[in-house]
Amino acid sequence: MTDTFHSSTPIYSQLAERINKQILRGELKPGDKLPSVREMGIQVNVNPNTVQRTYRELEGMMIVESRRGQGTFVTENQSILNDMRERLKREEISQFVVSMHDMGYADEEIEAGLQKFLANRKGDDDE
Repeated sequence: MTDTFHSSTPIYSQLAERINKQILRGELKPGDKLPSVREMGIQVNVNPNTVQRTYRELEGMMIVESRRGQGTFVTENQSILNDMRERLKREEISQFVVSMHDMGYADEEIEAGLQKFLANRKGDDDE
């Protein structure tokens, strides 16, 4: 994990997003144990209180669960993980579409451009 954070968003929120993306990519699997608060703080070079807040945030979203005396674990509830995956997809698409609209593109142009991009990318993957 890189320890570069943007000043425009709280660090705990950025760290939560990093963990969510690790789960989406399969780097963290359901039931996996997260590093301790202290270990994570050292890994990402942030105060352990920030890591604690991150874990509380993720626990509130039911993405992780704390087990007294054992640590913090990725939920094994696939429904919650699927919901997280869909939420993150919608957020990314929304940001992309808003950005494209800001540049003056119409929905039809965005859709056509995306289809062309994906078709070209699929062709690149076949080689």
